Amino acid sequence: MKRSKELIEKRKSFVIEYVKRNQNKQMKVIVTELTEMLFLSERTIYNILLES
Repeated sequence: MKRSKELIEKRKSFVIEYVKRNQNKQMKVIVTELTEMLFLSERTIYNILLES
């Protein structure tokens, strides 16, 4: 299933902003929250963060 580039960019920006807003938490907690909110795998979230 192909995703639109717009959706991918929105997802990336949301993940990055969420991490910035919650810097006081441990990364593992942030990633767990994001996986529950966005239904993404931990690997996908870490990949998004590594790309930015």
